[in-house]
Amino acid sequence: MPVAIITGASKGLGRALGAALAERGWDLVLDARTAEVLGEAAKELSAYGTRVEALPGDVTDAGHRAGLVAAARGLGGVDLLVNNASALGAEPLVRLEGLALDGLRRALEVNVVAALGLIQEALPLLRASGAGAVIGVSSDAAAEAYETWGGYGASKAALDHMSAVLAKEEPGLRVWAVDPGDMGTDLYAAAVPEDDDPRPSPAGVVPAFLRLLDERPASGRYGAPSLLEGR
Repeated sequence: MPVAIITGASKGLGRALGAALAERGWDLVLDARTAEVLGEAAKELSAYGTRVEALPGDVTDAGHRAGLVAAARGLGGVDLLVNNASALGAEPLVRLEGLALDGLRRALEVNVVAALGLIQEALPLLRASGAGAVIGVSSDAAAEAYETWGGYGASKAALDHMSAVLAKEEPGLRVWAVDPGDMGTDLYAAAVPEDDDPRPSPAGVVPAFLRLLDERPASGRYGAPSLLEGR
């Protein structure tokens, strides 16, 4: 069975994508910081009959990243790495003039540095897969200028560019940066707590990610809405 590592997998998009992959028979290695919530997600996904390894921890910890890849190796390898764990830099979001530099450092550390660290750790197994793929979960804030989204958007823009370079350096892999679009997640609620307008469920964009895995288009940046067209 193919094996996926998904970070930030205890809820939201990570959990929804994990469920879809488990339903397809994928074995999973799941990461999140909150052990109890991650354990609940793992129990739910194990009900599909797949093997699930849940490792609570922080992706900025090199030892934790090594543990995730070791767990995947124990399941047979790494066919898909989804860098979904994200940090905003400030909760709620603030204008750049008030953004604490430590907050910006945290966003860059989680969204870019840790993502690269996990890619580096998993690369030998991804190459050996024969069909290895890396997904970096991006944001429209990486490409558009929105007030208060400067720190987070900068980190996601860096993730996008890093993904593009990785695709050039690793032509045997598929490397996709994916903007999932508007979603109702805890991350968005923390970013803009005063916005109580309902937003689409993360489960609604999962078919976009599955389309990438099914059709394996060229490495590049994709928006979920365009991937969902005609589905």
